[in-house]
Amino acid sequence: MFSNVFCENSKKLINVHLFALAAKYYSLSSLGVCTPLEDVLEALRGDNQGTTGIKTDEFMNTKKSHEVQVMSELVDNIANYCGIKQVIDIGSGKGYLSSFLSMQYNLKVYGIDSSNTNTSGAHERNRKLKKHWKAYQSRGRANLKSQRLEKANDRPVESEVKCKAIIEKPLNNDSSLQSQDQVTVQDLVPSCGFTEIAASETSKQTEVDLVAWTQSDESKLSEEVLAILNVLPADAVEVFSSSQCNCGELCEEEKAQRKMASLKAKASKSSESNLYFPLTSCITAETELSDIITDLEDCMMVGLHTCGDLAANTLRIFTAKPEIKAVCSVGCCYHLLSEQFENQEECPEEVWGFPMCQYLKDEGWCCGRNARMSACLALERVAVGQMLPTESLFYRAVLQVIIEEIYGVTKSDRHVGKIFSKSSSFIDYVRKSLKKLELDDSKLPDSCIMDYYEKYKHRMNELEAFNMLKVVLAPCIELLILLDRLCYLKEQDNIAWSGLVKLFDPVKSPRCYAVIALKKQSCF
Repeated sequence: MFSNVFCENSKKLINVHLFALAAKYYSLSSLGVCTPLEDVLEALRGDNQGTTGIKTDEFMNTKKSHEVQVMSELVDNIANYCGIKQVIDIGSGKGYLSSFLSMQYNLKVYGIDSSNTNTSGAHERNRKLKKHWKAYQSRGRANLKSQRLEKANDRPVESEVKCKAIIEKPLNNDSSLQSQDQVTVQDLVPSCGFTEIAASETSKQTEVDLVAWTQSDESKLSEEVLAILNVLPADAVEVFSSSQCNCGELCEEEKAQRKMASLKAKASKSSESNLYFPLTSCITAETELSDIITDLEDCMMVGLHTCGDLAANTLRIFTAKPEIKAVCSVGCCYHLLSEQFENQEECPEEVWGFPMCQYLKDEGWCCGRNARMSACLALERVAVGQMLPTESLFYRAVLQVIIEEIYGVTKSDRHVGKIFSKSSSFIDYVRKSLKKLELDDSKLPDSCIMDYYEKYKHRMNELEAFNMLKVVLAPCIELLILLDRLCYLKEQDNIAWSGLVKLFDPVKSPRCYAVIALKKQSCF
């Protein structure tokens, strides 16, 4: 079908249209290997419905808010399905996902990041939470009021009748992963050759549903407030008395309330009461989590845009540690992946980011840095008009020619970084770059720099076309990397179900695919 894309003799691209069609065909969206998020949530929830809660747009940008809201809901459903309350957030950064999981869903979260700066950023996030505290309380009440109205419309019978119906209702649900016996997840996973048997589920869903239906709205609000109080550091929220009385005498009930408030305030000043614990540690495939987390228990691992090898190592730790019952990992920064077959001189005993699965290892598969860089590009953003930064790419390309021809440097461990936005002209860009690379720019007059610019200026359109071809190819390379991780999970004997799920809007968040897996019941 795509045999005429390249010339048989020269191997050059001769049919751009067919090239684009082939790239689209071999993408995650076209091959049908992804499980829809809606199907996963429905299977995990059973008859339970999600709840609305605090929005994140005040202390996160639009992209991060979108990611945290979507992923936290999924993580909560997985945690409930597995019957666990502890979550380990690998590469937690400034703690956006971690804090929201503990605040909104009352999960005990350990956020582990290698950067002390990011850990400090997590405390800065808590400062912002304090600033918007009253707004969150008001919105929480508004959400509860909205839920009451919805329940009034959907539930014409009394609460007691509803509870009785729930007790008598059988737990068999065809769309759920939950069953008293073994159930298949064939309907959940598309017919792409990846089908498995999900192990039996032992959660006490009837009891949970009964409690959920009989709980009052007021207690829900109290729990929501308490969850946020616990996630904040001791000095993040000032606890005020619920009422102020000018009288000299206080009734016994008022005294008891104030005493309880005082005890809670003192307890909150000890960091032991927090539900979110930011930690600083570098995670590798050999990391022993019990050395970092002293009260490690049955838990799940999550990672929101874990860079390079960290995404691969997250999956390796998940498969190796029996206490980790589930994983939900969204990787990024494919260009930072280490490859086993890219540098043959490297030690063969080392743990590599790619490939992970045995098949690609046997084939000796290698992407190369250029391909991995291409995988980081965002086709969906370009498709809606967010074009590539052609001029900055052109600057970088000409700079490389200058460095090779004038200085004889073909490889360096140093990086230019984001200098384009700080430069007033091409000359300024070159000089700043040379200084950052610790190369002597005094031997290079301005006229020489501009000669290089003029020499290649007419080829800027070629560069733009080349980069557009890279953008078109990006989903195919990402597909290879993600399927490698999925196949690695399929090779493990202790996995009940694993799949790729598109979590985010790719325009808002280009790295939008999650690798998700649950261990077999015998591993619980």
